[in-house]
Amino acid sequence: MFFSGDPSTRKRVDLGGRSTKERDRQKLLEQTRLERNRRLSLRQQISASVIIQKCFRGRMTVAAERIKVRENFVTAYGDFGQNIDRHCFGPDSDFLLQLLFFFNPKNAADISILGQTCRLLQKFGRESGDIVSLFAGVDYSSKHTTVDYRVKKLAYACVQAVYENRNQLMDPLYMASDKFSSSTFLILEAVIMLIDSSLPWTCKAVGYLLQKKIYVLLRETLLTGKKILKLQTSSRYLSSMEQVLAHIVSHVGKKWCTCTNVDPHFSFSSQILTIPFLWKHFPYLKEVLSKRDFSQHYIHHIALCIQNHTSVLPNDIASEFPGYACLLGNILETVGITFSHPDSSLDMAIDFAAVATYLLEALPRLQSSSEANRDNSTLDEDEMIVEDETNGKPLNKDLEKQIINAIDPRFLLQLINMLFGGISHATDSYKGLDSKETGAIGAACAFLHVTFNILPLERIMTILAYRTELVPVLWNFMKRCHENQKWPPITGLSAYLPGDSPGWLLPLAVFCPVYKHMLMIVDNEEFYEQEKPLSLTDIKSLVVILRQALWQLLWVNPIALPNLTKSTSDVFSLKKNPLEFLQHRVSIVSSELLSQLQDWNNRKQFTSPSDFHADGVNEHFMSQAMIENNRAYEILKHAPFLVPFTSRAKIFASQLAAARHRHGSLFTRHRLRIRRDHILEDSFNQLNSISEEDLRGPIRVSFVNEFGVEEAGIDGGGIFKDFMENITRAAFDVQYGLFKETTDHLLYPNPGSGLIHEQHLQFFHFLGTVLGKAMFEGILVDIPFATFFLSKLKQKFNYLNDLPSLDPELYRHLIFLKHYEGDVADLELYFVVVNNEYGEQSEEELLPGGKNTRVTNENVITFIHLVSNHRLNFQIRQQSSHFLRGFQQLIQKDWIDMFIEHELQLLISGTVDGFDIDDLRSNTNYTGGYNHDHYVIDTFWEVLKHFSRENQMKFLKFVTGCSRGPLLGFKFLEPLFCIQRAGGDTSDEFIDRLPTSATCMNLLKLPPYRSKEQMEKKLLYAINAEAGFDLS
Repeated sequence: MFFSGDPSTRKRVDLGGRSTKERDRQKLLEQTRLERNRRLSLRQQISASVIIQKCFRGRMTVAAERIKVRENFVTAYGDFGQNIDRHCFGPDSDFLLQLLFFFNPKNAADISILGQTCRLLQKFGRESGDIVSLFAGVDYSSKHTTVDYRVKKLAYACVQAVYENRNQLMDPLYMASDKFSSSTFLILEAVIMLIDSSLPWTCKAVGYLLQKKIYVLLRETLLTGKKILKLQTSSRYLSSMEQVLAHIVSHVGKKWCTCTNVDPHFSFSSQILTIPFLWKHFPYLKEVLSKRDFSQHYIHHIALCIQNHTSVLPNDIASEFPGYACLLGNILETVGITFSHPDSSLDMAIDFAAVATYLLEALPRLQSSSEANRDNSTLDEDEMIVEDETNGKPLNKDLEKQIINAIDPRFLLQLINMLFGGISHATDSYKGLDSKETGAIGAACAFLHVTFNILPLERIMTILAYRTELVPVLWNFMKRCHENQKWPPITGLSAYLPGDSPGWLLPLAVFCPVYKHMLMIVDNEEFYEQEKPLSLTDIKSLVVILRQALWQLLWVNPIALPNLTKSTSDVFSLKKNPLEFLQHRVSIVSSELLSQLQDWNNRKQFTSPSDFHADGVNEHFMSQAMIENNRAYEILKHAPFLVPFTSRAKIFASQLAAARHRHGSLFTRHRLRIRRDHILEDSFNQLNSISEEDLRGPIRVSFVNEFGVEEAGIDGGGIFKDFMENITRAAFDVQYGLFKETTDHLLYPNPGSGLIHEQHLQFFHFLGTVLGKAMFEGILVDIPFATFFLSKLKQKFNYLNDLPSLDPELYRHLIFLKHYEGDVADLELYFVVVNNEYGEQSEEELLPGGKNTRVTNENVITFIHLVSNHRLNFQIRQQSSHFLRGFQQLIQKDWIDMFIEHELQLLISGTVDGFDIDDLRSNTNYTGGYNHDHYVIDTFWEVLKHFSRENQMKFLKFVTGCSRGPLLGFKFLEPLFCIQRAGGDTSDEFIDRLPTSATCMNLLKLPPYRSKEQMEKKLLYAINAEAGFDLS
């Protein structure tokens, strides 16, 4: 047979190695399985259809029976129940049995019959005065099963009737019960009568209603059409709906109630308390719920749900009315009344704190809080925009106002005093911590931590600091834990934190901002002498605790956050991880408090400055801190006190050196020609013409003496140093009128500078540039600034405790006012200050309407701080602002943020103790035949050591151009000091010459004088000649 060309006739080969029989077997098994599943599905469908038909037939039968029963009912009792009498409610009558069987809440005729039934029920009940006998006859005990069933079904039918007809019956619900007589009112009044707490079937009836989700029905009834959102005023009279709720709530809240527990999703707390502004419509219900037993019951119920991490709240009625926020607002208002009762319990306070903490944590940042913080913030606008975008959908303004107003100072005072009422704040480090104390402290700290992040702090800080025992109780707790080296876990009640969180986090998060607030108000006498609110010994221990906690958070176990202070989107994203957010918060507040304690320690030392230094600062840390944008560098910026001053000064010097290198040039772009007798005017005119970029580069100076002759010498840096010393001495001289002196001869801007110089603000900008250039070039200048003015270079705010450095007499007067025991109003003081500058007096109001606002005992603290603010901040704000702008042209804010004011003065002027002769000698080079063992060199050092401090500084200026040595020692003098032999031999001609110098090279050219007396004479003449650079 020949090939036909048809490939289909080819024999099929299974390359898998399976036989045809095996393949057919698998196919047969698959077909059998599919067939079996098909038969099973068919049987299920037939079974389901049978059940459906059975159910349908049953419903049809029941519907037909209801029609039949309704017809019999109408025949017996009339279309509208006109034939009903008191016997119809008895146990032997079929009236209620028939009514409850056919009753349809959507049928208008049935509603009319039910209304008539309720009207007659109330009539017969009032007439007989005994509703039990009306239902049960003479013996309730023998017929209680039937009676209980009929009563609970009747009560539920009434609630159903109101619910199903809520669209038509909404308006009367809020009308006063004694002014509106309708079916709705009659039906609700019947429910009230049936569930009265004095009746024997109350638990059965209320329990049945709860099983039927009565709170869900009532919630939907109340929220129909969302009209409740539009009603902002409470009814003058109690509505019948309110009475129904009050009866159920009061019954369930009683200890002897045996009602079965309802599903939390359908409870009163979830369904009713989440209705916004509930108490505006139901004030009586608020009174009922504010009773101690009832509040404790429902708050404990919510607390259990939170501890089990159960979300039981219904869907929000609107995005601006989230259920948790409505629940929080209603609870806060109720508990505020409960806490005013003297019999409120600690357990209830702990439960409430846990509930409020959980709900507050869920809130977005409140708008009023954001606005308040924005007013006090130094963040950029862009950063603020980022923050607002991360807050989520804002709350309704009225709802936000309800929450903020509820957490008022009085409420906080009641809550904290209730939590801490039984806790002693006496120090006893050997006394253990019981669970009661730990629970109370944990609840208070968790609540306040969340509150601090939600509400404006200025409303609550003063009351917490001075009207509660918060600070002493928390300090005693932290001190005992620190001494015993054991921090108990106190986060168990804080459902949003893991149980293994460090025990010191929450106490520090609350203690630090409150104690910091106290330190801003307390005066020097209270802090140092009276040792209030904490003793100086305790403050030493506090410094150690804060230092260790901060180092742990920032370096040992750091949180993953690039920036430690700014409220950017990174910070708000941390709220999704509450533990990291808490760690971040503690790192900020503990850093701020430690910085403030360091300021107090600088005013008057109560502990060693080294107590603020972290133990773990080593060479590795310092090497990391030299590099920008890593954690060590961030720590250096935001917690610089952890690092010793000398280490920070070295980093600052390296930053300046790097900046000079970036802007350095082989060619000098600008040369100044300065007349010595017009140094200020020439410098102002010539330096102001130089751009900001060129200011960072090298500038050379040539001096012109009083005869108009340019002084000898080439400026290799030494003449510029001399120029900087002379210009600062002239410009900052108080005789020039730009600056004034305190009683301690410290300089600060003259508030009346504008009366002397028309261009005074331009001069302050120029002086800021001069000081910045001196620091940029590493030149120390002898300008002793007042501490409160140095604060302005750091853009810090000054407070009352800074006032003694400016006006000690005014400070004493203000402290006298603060502690005045009489009536301050008798002193006839007003919120006005009188400025007296150069004989011109002017009045300024400290606040709007200050001329007519008398200082009283209530506002005297405000007056004291406003006066301090006026003198320390307001009067010199323009001068300081322009000075700062000039200063920051050369010195970045980040560079000096590492230093406190006292250290900043050292960077500007160096130490006031002169310089170390031995340090200079050990860092000196010799040339021209001299060496460190040469007899002339030995004589020289002996002579220099016996110079007065003034002559030693003159000598240093003679050889280096600056009267003060390098801040970190002569090892950092560039180039190192060098002594060169002048003259080739010891002839009289050479020996009679004066020593000369090359300040640009830090070089002293010293002839080989034969005697000590001759060397001293020649040196003193040279350094006191004031011949400029003509000796060079």
